[in-house]
Amino acid sequence: MDKSQLQNLLNGVTENITTLLKGKETVVKKAVCSFFAGGHILLEDVPGTGKTTLAKALAKSVDMNFSRVQFTPDLMPADITGVSIYKQDEGEFIFKKGPVFSNIVLADEINRASPRTQSAMLEAMGEGQVSTDSGIFILEKPFFVIATQNNVESRGTYSLPESQMDRFTMKLSLGYVTIDEEVEILNGNGFMDQLDKLSPVASSENILKAMSAIESVKISEELKHFIVTVVNATRSADGVKLGGSPRASLALMKVGKAIAAMDGRDFVIPDDILEIAVPVVAHRLMLDSSAYATGLSKENAVLNVIERIKVPS
Repeated sequence: MDKSQLQNLLNGVTENITTLLKGKETVVKKAVCSFFAGGHILLEDVPGTGKTTLAKALAKSVDMNFSRVQFTPDLMPADITGVSIYKQDEGEFIFKKGPVFSNIVLADEINRASPRTQSAMLEAMGEGQVSTDSGIFILEKPFFVIATQNNVESRGTYSLPESQMDRFTMKLSLGYVTIDEEVEILNGNGFMDQLDKLSPVASSENILKAMSAIESVKISEELKHFIVTVVNATRSADGVKLGGSPRASLALMKVGKAIAAMDGRDFVIPDDILEIAVPVVAHRLMLDSSAYATGLSKENAVLNVIERIKVPS
């Protein structure tokens, strides 16, 4: 797949989704790039801003298997990974796969489930496999998790542990639309009707080819050094208790390649990294007490780091 074909495919998927999510082109672009880079995303926002619609629209656009799990306090790990059922006529246990065995998994309101249940996603997201009493099962590629959580509710919720946050390639927020965009939504037939009419714009075969082509996008050693320097600097930044991990550096490089491909280039430039630095790195940080006293946010902590580091020309 050449760079022109790759660009058309990536932009085609993005444009197909934005027919539903009016005014959210920037966020959708980053979500699509995260998908093609082999990552996962966390959508944190107020209710009703289109988080679930984004997940379903992406699944329909790329013609992939899709499953949705509503996380609740009584949800068990087996409800996600699957369970072994004894077949009396066959005299053996048969493993019935759970919803995690899909190409795109929507983990809706993931912070409502207990830490034990949330941890059921860790191995799947980090290693692309599921370990059960029936053995280890490799998940089909691509495997993409879109998790959502409401940032205005704390009652009946559990904070995601740092190890799980680190497995999300990006943390994004859709936010409210403008008045004109909301009027345009009212003039439509509703998200569900429009979603039903959405058609795939890429086959699963071409999706895998595109992912392989993105891996071949070139990135200079100087830019790799810049990525590592930025992430490393977060570990000693003022107000930061826990900085970005090597997984953050890898995510910056992978998503940077996807951004470059979407812009029709076969090489990464500094602007690609700067565009995604905050959504890739910020959610992985843990702030100390001094940050809360001064009002420092995780996003500003990343921006402060970037301002002090020379960007490659």
